[in-house]
Amino acid sequence: MMIAEEKTLRSEELYRGRIIQLRVDTVSVPGGTKRREIVVHPGAAAIVAFIGEHVLLVEQYRKAVEAKTLEIPAGTIEAGETPEACAARELEEETGYRATKLYKLIEFFPSPGISSEIIHIFKADELEKVRDVSELTVRPVPRTELMAMIRSGELRDGKTIIGLLMALIQDTQTHHASSR
Repeated sequence: MMIAEEKTLRSEELYRGRIIQLRVDTVSVPGGTKRREIVVHPGAAAIVAFIGEHVLLVEQYRKAVEAKTLEIPAGTIEAGETPEACAARELEEETGYRATKLYKLIEFFPSPGISSEIIHIFKADELEKVRDVSELTVRPVPRTELMAMIRSGELRDGKTIIGLLMALIQDTQTHHASSR
């Protein structure tokens, strides 16, 4: 079955906030039209930051899910900012560390059915402490505990799970390649 591209016939902005906007598009589909509710988002960058055998996670309260979460540092890309610059800025703002090296791990759409957001995930190495942070609790977690935390549901944030799994897969592949 061929999947048809949907042509936008009309677009109506319902809300414009500081970070997101909400619009409703009327699109043509085989046999008629449909309305699509779309959250327009500028994108985000997230960082899997290693210090030795620990990864830095930040604990914060997320109103949308009414719960504290444990996540990799992340934030919204500002106008004119590259994903790499956003990652470096957010790492320092949320953890107080600066990375000498940032490597792109992956980029993905967290919810393409309703949002235009794309998240860019980087791995940070060779970290240097540049300042203290008081806004968030920074928790260094041993690399060996990450899979158990994902399996148990202690880590539930999608970008965190994807970022950690990608970093662990990359480390495993690098280790295997160097031991050949």
